[in-house]
Amino acid sequence: MTRNIPTIESVMTPLVYAVDIDEAVEVAEDLMIEHSIRHLAVMDADALVGIISDRDIAFTPNSAGLAIRSKLTVREICSLDVYSAEVGEHLDRILLTMSERHLGATLVTRDGVIAGIFTTTDACRCYAESLRGA
Repeated sequence: MTRNIPTIESVMTPLVYAVDIDEAVEVAEDLMIEHSIRHLAVMDADALVGIISDRDIAFTPNSAGLAIRSKLTVREICSLDVYSAEVGEHLDRILLTMSERHLGATLVTRDGVIAGIFTTTDACRCYAESLRGA
């Protein structure tokens, strides 16, 4: 049986912005605002180690005040349990995993190197295009 399900590579956003794990949270937030995005890959040297979202930043406890929050690093609030998929994986599997794990994004890799990102926004776009084509 031939699968007509597209691969993640055909629907991902190929441009991924990244931040170093030891960078200040403020730097990550500024990058997100500057590029109008909600997720950043988190890197340790050249290795993908996590993901940080605008929600991670928004829900950072700041009851101790902005002075404490401004000293936080990405390492302290990012998710180190990053879900990634290889470019050749089928979209249905990735969508199910994102749904089951309540994920807003999947980092896409090619032989372990970041090649793109697939977000819920991308999923909505794909669904709308699918509906229009049906």
